[in-house]
Amino acid sequence: MGGLIKFLPFTYSVMLTGSLSLLATPFLTGFYSKDLILELAFGQYSFSGMYAYILGSITAGITAFYSFRLISLVFLTTPQGNKESYLNSHESKLAVIVPLLILAIFSIFFGFIFSDLFVGLGTDFWANSVFTHPNNLSLVEAEFSLNPIIKLLPAILSFSGAALAIYLYHIQPILLMNFKFNWNGNENYYAYNYSNSLAAFTNRRDKNSLSGLSFDRLTGDQRVNSININYRGIGKSLYTFLNGKYFFDTIYNQYFITNGFKLGYTISKEIDRGAIELLGPYGLSNYFKNTGKNLANLDTGIITTYSLYITLGLLALLFLVFAPLFFNNFGNLAFNYNTSAPGAYLDEFRLFIIYFASALCVLSQANKKE
Repeated sequence: MGGLIKFLPFTYSVMLTGSLSLLATPFLTGFYSKDLILELAFGQYSFSGMYAYILGSITAGITAFYSFRLISLVFLTTPQGNKESYLNSHESKLAVIVPLLILAIFSIFFGFIFSDLFVGLGTDFWANSVFTHPNNLSLVEAEFSLNPIIKLLPAILSFSGAALAIYLYHIQPILLMNFKFNWNGNENYYAYNYSNSLAAFTNRRDKNSLSGLSFDRLTGDQRVNSININYRGIGKSLYTFLNGKYFFDTIYNQYFITNGFKLGYTISKEIDRGAIELLGPYGLSNYFKNTGKNLANLDTGIITTYSLYITLGLLALLFLVFAPLFFNNFGNLAFNYNTSAPGAYLDEFRLFIIYFASALCVLSQANKKE
C-alpha cells in the first residue's frame, strides 16, 4: 500500500527494530548471533567453512535488502491504495501488541546482556548438555585471530543491501521503473507521470488528507505506444525473469505437473479402465456372456451340422488320447536316430500312422452316413 507510517506507527517501530536486529546491527541481538556464526565458520579454516562464510555473508546482504524493501514499500513510499483502505487501517489489538513489544525489547537488549552467558568465551552455562568436539572448537580463532575485514564484511553487505533497498524503493523509485520500461534511453511517459505524482504528494500542504494524491493517467494509445517503444531489451528480459520467480513455476508445471497429469490419465485409462474392465469382474462377465451367445448360435437345427460337430469331437478325442505319446516320442527322434539301432526311425512313426488311419476311418464313416 505505502505510506502506512502515519497510520501504524507502533507496527512500523517494531518491524524496524526486528529488521535492524536481523540486519546484525551492532549491539542488537542479531549482532551477537549472526556475526558469531559466520566468524566461527571462517575460523574453521576449511573449504566448507569458507563456503559457508561467503554464502552466509551474501545471504545477509540479500536479507537486509528485502527486509528494508518491505519497510519502504509498506510504510515509507507514496500511498498506492484507495482512500477506504487507509481510513480503515489501525493498530492491532492488545493481544498482538504486547508480544510484539516484548520481542522488540528482546531484540534490543537480550543479546547485549546475555551474550557472554550463552556464547561467551569460557562460559559453562550449557555444561554437558551440548557437547562440542575439540576439533570443532574455533571460538578463540573467531574472537582474536580473524582479520577485521572478515569480521566487518557481513555487516558491510547488510548495510549496503538495506541502503540500496531504501534508495531504490523510497528515494529514487524512478530508476527501477526506467530500468523496467526504458532500458534503451527513450523517454517513458508513465515513469514521468509517476515522478510528477510523487512530487505532488511530497509538496502537499495537508499531510492528513488523501485528496491531493493523484496520478496522471495516460490514454490507451499513449500507453501502448510508450510500451511498444520502450518495453524491450535487457531490462524487459531481466524484469520478466525476476518477476517470473526465475521461471521455476513454469519449469515445474511444464516438466513435472504436466507429465504427472499425463501419467495419471494413462494409469486411469489403461490400467484402471483397461486392465480392470478387461480382466476384472466386468471383463469376465462380458467374456462369458459373449461366449454363451456364440455357443447358442451353434444350435442351427441342421443334421449335417450336428454330424460335423460329432466328427470334430471324435478327432479331438483321438488327438487327446494319442498326442501325449506322439509328441513325447517325436521329441526324442533325433537322439534315437543317432543312438538307437537301425530301423528305430520308422518305429517312432507307428503312433502317427495309427492316428492317421483312425482319422481316415472316422471321416469315411461320416461320409457314408451323409
